[in-house]
Amino acid sequence: MSPDLLLSLADRIGVFVFAISGGVVAVRKEMDFLGVIVLAFLPAIGGGTLRDLLLDRPVFWLNDSVTLVLAVAGGLAAFFFYRFVSNFRALRWPDAVGMALFTVTGAATAMALGHGFLVVLIMGAVTASGGGLIRDVVANEEPLVLKAGELYATCALAGSLVYYLLMVYGPGETVAFAAGMATAFILRASAILFGLSLPKAKG
Repeated sequence: MSPDLLLSLADRIGVFVFAISGGVVAVRKEMDFLGVIVLAFLPAIGGGTLRDLLLDRPVFWLNDSVTLVLAVAGGLAAFFFYRFVSNFRALRWPDAVGMALFTVTGAATAMALGHGFLVVLIMGAVTASGGGLIRDVVANEEPLVLKAGELYATCALAGSLVYYLLMVYGPGETVAFAAGMATAFILRASAILFGLSLPKAKG
């Protein structure tokens, strides 16, 4: 599979699962149909939009109607099948998958533009967590990315680091993508299942 096709596929899947996470929050807040769709868009395209604006490149969804359709589809899935997806703790797990996918697409985008180590890590974290942060603020929820006792942006930074190292020193794009996504997802899953966290500040 070519790097461009891999990047596009990861973006598509990430948009859909992040849209579901936004839609689930909206349904839990008892928003109407339009509110569910709007909140689905925020995590689906918010992080990528911030990434592209910061990198001074065309915003990815302006000329990509498939992305917008997938964001709407994710919102519709949450609206019509909420009872089904909520049985699987739908907010956290699609969020973890989307975070892992967006981590490597953000890191890959920055690296393809020739940016260095720190920018690659930051863009991976921004792409993965920026949209979720906007979603939670709009929904008046405690931002998941800043919640004490929750590894989130840290997982994205770790996934971006693995992707960068394997791109520079490893066997190539496909392995780097897979390893970066796996690292971010496994860390996030471990945080959900076993309560892994960073040390907290003491007042």
